[in-house]
Amino acid sequence: MTGFVYVLGSQTSCGYRTYVGWTLDLDRRLAEHNSGTGAKSTRGNAWSLLYAERLPTRIEAMRREWHLKRDRRLRRLLASWAKGFDHPM
Repeated sequence: MTGFVYVLGSQTSCGYRTYVGWTLDLDRRLAEHNSGTGAKSTRGNAWSLLYAERLPTRIEAMRREWHLKRDRRLRRLLASWAKGFDHPM
């Protein structure tokens, strides 16, 4: 069964935040985060999909999630890229 790992971004009162997760159904999971039924740390914010990878199995998606959660450089890069689109010059 195909799995996905994803990075979400949201502008909050404390600045721009990112969230990394894995799922079997990307559209459903994004809808859950935005409706307030997703992870506790994502409630109360509007989230947009910044990055996603399709992986052959859920186990590989979980492993990739572990690595992306620790990749601060990638998360900062995605956040700065997303902020550039939120506030055009």
